[in-house]
Amino acid sequence: MTRRPLIVTSILLAGFATACNQSGQEQRAQAQDNESAVSISDQINRLPLETREANVPDQRPTFAGQTRAKAIKSTVAFEVTVLAKGLKNPWAVEPLPNGDLLITEKPGMLRIVSATGKVGEPIKGLPEIYVSGQGGLLDVALSPTFSTDQTIYWSFSEPRGAKGNATSVAKGVLSADRRSLSQVRVIFRALPAYDGDMHYGSRLAFGPDGMLYVSLGERSDKEIRPQAQQMNSHMGKILRITPDGKPAPDNPFAKQAGALPEIWTVGQRNVQATAFDAQGQLWSVDMGPQGGDELNRIEGGKNYGWPLVTFGEEYSGEPVPNSVTTKQGFVDPVYYWDPVIAPSGAQFYTGDAFPAWRGNLFVGALKDRELVRLQIENGRVTGEERLLSDRKQRVRDVKQGSDGVLYVVTDEADGELWKIAPQAGS
Repeated sequence: MTRRPLIVTSILLAGFATACNQSGQEQRAQAQDNESAVSISDQINRLPLETREANVPDQRPTFAGQTRAKAIKSTVAFEVTVLAKGLKNPWAVEPLPNGDLLITEKPGMLRIVSATGKVGEPIKGLPEIYVSGQGGLLDVALSPTFSTDQTIYWSFSEPRGAKGNATSVAKGVLSADRRSLSQVRVIFRALPAYDGDMHYGSRLAFGPDGMLYVSLGERSDKEIRPQAQQMNSHMGKILRITPDGKPAPDNPFAKQAGALPEIWTVGQRNVQATAFDAQGQLWSVDMGPQGGDELNRIEGGKNYGWPLVTFGEEYSGEPVPNSVTTKQGFVDPVYYWDPVIAPSGAQFYTGDAFPAWRGNLFVGALKDRELVRLQIENGRVTGEERLLSDRKQRVRDVKQGSDGVLYVVTDEADGELWKIAPQAGS
């Protein structure tokens, strides 16, 4: 296989060198040969990135290109700097305007790591956090007007007394010395509470409309899972709320009887990755069942299927009960992974540091311990690359700084913060 592109190139060059001396018939014959040669070369270049055995070998994509995109390789010269070590299961990284970085650690610490890698003490003032399993301190986001109000938002699993726990969103003002928070207030509490410790969702993203988009998991267990399709529950939904935690007034289900007015979309499993692209379109990467992680283009009022319509199977190897992979009235994923990557954290690249990456979507991979790069064209994934595989760490979140470089945190007991910047001298 490695020799064939060289043979194709030699044939084409020879054809071009003698074309001016050929008859019309000979030129047409040569053109046909060239077309065949290009077709062979194109097939070679379209080998899929993913060649491992599928988790669910019998399932088939709904349309061409929905899974196993062609392998692409960066021509970008970059270097990775470990800015900080010793972080305790960091869950989110949020660049600050001055180049420093806010970091959440799942056991309940919020810190600032300086642009040079100095790890600050935990910031005081957080409310009580339920820390167990997948629960703890989760995402963090800056207010759209952070430069003037110094307000930050964070999501966390909150204890709810005897009723269990659930995802909540709080806001507070960062002090001038950046050591504490004031005016702390929980602005949103997901319902219902549940006695479990899985699938909190919890990504926060402010949209171009100034609204806060919040992803919520369906809490995993089969007894509560059907609530992803129930409109009187926040479980398994993406919500759209105001910066004060109220339902956005023009939400699609605001006037529907029995529906919670915060709901933006329905039928998600455990979205731990959301990102807006350069055009202001929201995308999510849902941590699906085995063989069913999926990328979705998010539109208000739409149903994304879980647990009725999904790729994949239970992690026990059993089928997801009463499910199909596609059905009218439900949104098909733009892309899915089989085998799964366990996605967490996402960022569309828009910076100047890596012009060749503009428009690409970067996704953290927990299970595969990589950073995934997706090439997206006309709403479809046309190529995939896996980066940082040699580091063998669970990538939990990825964000772009104001300087155009990428920052990554790894979900390890001795977690790290990485800076991905152009290679010196390149």
